[in-house]
Amino acid sequence: MTTIIRFISGTVLTILLLATTSCSSDDDETFIQPDPTGIQTQEDLSAYLEEVIETQEIAGFAVSIAQGNTIDYKTSFGFENIETQRAFNNQTVINIASLSKSFVGAATAKAIEQGYFTLDTPINGLLPIEIVNLENPDAVIRVRHLVTHTSGIVDDQSTYLQANYFVLLNQDMSTTGANILTSPLGLEVMNPVPLEEYLAEYFLEDGELYGNSNFIDVEPGETWAYSNVATSLMGFVIESATEEDFASYVATHILSPLQMNNSTFNVTEVNQEGWAIPYLDKNTPLPFYGNHGYPEGSIYTTNDDLANYLLDMTKGIKGQSNTLFGTAFYELLFTPQLDAGIVPDGFAENHGLYWYKKGNSWVHSGNSLGVSSHMEIKTDGSSGFFVIANMDATFSDNTPIWEAVLQLIKEGVQEYLHNN
Repeated sequence: MTTIIRFISGTVLTILLLATTSCSSDDDETFIQPDPTGIQTQEDLSAYLEEVIETQEIAGFAVSIAQGNTIDYKTSFGFENIETQRAFNNQTVINIASLSKSFVGAATAKAIEQGYFTLDTPINGLLPIEIVNLENPDAVIRVRHLVTHTSGIVDDQSTYLQANYFVLLNQDMSTTGANILTSPLGLEVMNPVPLEEYLAEYFLEDGELYGNSNFIDVEPGETWAYSNVATSLMGFVIESATEEDFASYVATHILSPLQMNNSTFNVTEVNQEGWAIPYLDKNTPLPFYGNHGYPEGSIYTTNDDLANYLLDMTKGIKGQSNTLFGTAFYELLFTPQLDAGIVPDGFAENHGLYWYKKGNSWVHSGNSLGVSSHMEIKTDGSSGFFVIANMDATFSDNTPIWEAVLQLIKEGVQEYLHNN
């Protein structure tokens, strides 16, 4: 009998506490919602999306659409920095949060193609340490369980934020946004620690975060529980099997072949001059930050670069790309891996390698402090699109605001695709 664990959305566990600042709009003016009806041309779509940026509580965003075998649309709106009025553009760098997990999926497919392991390989045969589920010590965790969130490894909500997130050095810590991250959220100002060191705190007996709260008493493969820590562990599985730093492995085998030359998993490589400011709301910028467990949510990319990834995924689904790996491994990325009923009803129907199947689309989203993202690809590869935005949806007050903005953008994109 299968069971379901409550879904926690995005890279960051939804923050239920109230911050010391308001997350409301600048004013109480009521706007007429943009109407997507009749969007036919790129100019129509851009005009509609300009209305979205003007009427909604969002700093900036970028949209790309793949249709056929080309990027049909790629445009940015609003500001990457409201204070300096620096426009959000197609070269603006932004963290795409949990959409990064799809790159862990691609890296997994690549490592499988290279013969390092299979989906059925037990992870303890690949790691330098033994992972034991303290709630079910006999459980055998395999690669497929990590990439489908069914491993029995879970995020401890009481420690996840403070243990994983950190504020970068040399940030202005006198701002309201900085104060929110350091108190009440408890983030430290520091450099990133190595992935192995971060995970050791969870999985070694002398680790500060080691304990039963990192696990649930289930059989691997039978219970779906969204897990950032398990995804970080998958990055380390790849790192251990290939004997190559995970960020470097992705750069070599995924980013470079796609000519994503301004993208990285390494936060220390990001040029802050072109980095989109993350916003709690339009009045509250946040300092730049990173994740020690970076594979789960820390690709830094641009609209230009991510469009290359989107296009390759749409081609790969159709069997028309071998840029990253052979046709069989694109197929593997988007093959349902779970029995019916394991993924929660209303969230998705099934799971590929991190990708979720919803209706006739494969989907992944991401939400982190001050940033949000969403990508959809039709199951037949006929089209796909994504949105990346410097808008928060992790604080509970902001979640419905982002969902409303995303819905407006999706309606515009879908109307455009319907008419072209």
